[in-house]
Amino acid sequence: TDEELVVQYLKRKVFSCPLPASIIPDIDVHKSDPWDLPGDLEQERYFFSTKEVKYANGSRSNRATNSGYWKATGLDKQIVSSRGQQQLVGMKKTLVFYKGKPLHGCRT
Repeated sequence: TDEELVVQYLKRKVFSCPLPASIIPDIDVHKSDPWDLPGDLEQERYFFSTKEVKYANGSRSNRATNSGYWKATGLDKQIVSSRGQQQLVGMKKTLVFYKGKPLHGCRT
């Protein structure tokens, strides 16, 4: 589940704790084209990736690759704990890859 991914993997990764298994690779997703990422293109895939900002003093993400760019789509999904008071434990963002330059890119 999304909750398990956040609590069992991401939280432990952030705090440099041992992971239950090393099945989620560290990859700079934002600089990678989708066909260069491991796994099936038709399946959901998970990676540890840091956020790179576009401008030094800004908060916009730099998601450009050599052949296109990643664009966030839809609303961010809240991930809540299923235990107790349903506490917010994370957010899920869906990214779609576009070939070409922004404004003229073709969704893949």
